[in-house]
Amino acid sequence: MNFAIIGASGNVGRKTIEILEKSKIPFKELFLVASKKSAGKKIRFRNKDIKIENLESYDFSRAQITFFAAGSQIAKEWAPKAAKKTIVIDNSSYFRMQKEVPLVVPEVNADQLENHKNIISNPNCSTMQMVLALKPLHDEYKIKRVIVSTYQAVSGAGKAPMDELISQTKDFLDNKKINSKNFTKQIAFNLIPHIDLFDKDGYTKEELKMTNETKKILDQEIDVTATCVRVPVRTGHSESINIEFDNLYDFENIIKILKNAPGCKVIDDRKDGGYITPLEAEGDFTTYISRIRKDNSNVKAINMWVVSDNLLKGAALNTVQIAECLVKKL
Repeated sequence: MNFAIIGASGNVGRKTIEILEKSKIPFKELFLVASKKSAGKKIRFRNKDIKIENLESYDFSRAQITFFAAGSQIAKEWAPKAAKKTIVIDNSSYFRMQKEVPLVVPEVNADQLENHKNIISNPNCSTMQMVLALKPLHDEYKIKRVIVSTYQAVSGAGKAPMDELISQTKDFLDNKKINSKNFTKQIAFNLIPHIDLFDKDGYTKEELKMTNETKKILDQEIDVTATCVRVPVRTGHSESINIEFDNLYDFENIIKILKNAPGCKVIDDRKDGGYITPLEAEGDFTTYISRIRKDNSNVKAINMWVVSDNLLKGAALNTVQIAECLVKKL
């Protein structure tokens, strides 16, 4: 069993390498692939330097499972070609809403892996952490509607925006003029209620991803509305979620369900510091749930706060978990 990573030099590619380094998945060889610009560089993996290969000349038949971590345009051009010779796990948005492509979070809908045709899609980072918390609640009480506001770290936009957050912060503190290159407005000491392109109805593509992907993964009948905000945090997405059920619920049972939710951990002490923040979640595989409470305006609804490392469970970790499921079946 061999693995390959397309986009090995990027944020998600490098995180995938880090996770595979610690993984117990049995595989023989790892091939690292990227653009011509990165080809020839070396990355350390399990006490060995692996040279990055050029995507344009790489032979996809060398690996049984290939992780795509290089964005939608690369996925659009290369994944269908790769899928003729290897199983593709794609982290971009390109295949997510294609009917024949499974959109998978292993703790939620691993059964969909039975239906793949050599391309499997990884959900949007914000969708992923939310459905982890929603799935067991939906199984028990059937969710009618979800209202979510996200507070998304700059790492979700790539390495250049991460670097710009630091440079903008320095310029702000030095009273220098700030010029935004990767953001529509200043991000340092600010919030930007805009992620991805706007559609004709005023929603952004990021907000529509959360709506459409949640429906595809969980249930087409769930109503979802989202507001996605970029915040001056390096890593870790946070979400304020209001969940309305079809019927009345037992609050103590809600807590019990969330404490047993796969991939999640409840930290909710109802005191100063008795909750999770993105800084604490960085580098952690767990999706954290805090601030669980009844909605005082709706007897069938609850509120909660969900935080996860967007580069791990929100991207690289989930793809490796998908691969782990596949290896067990191969």
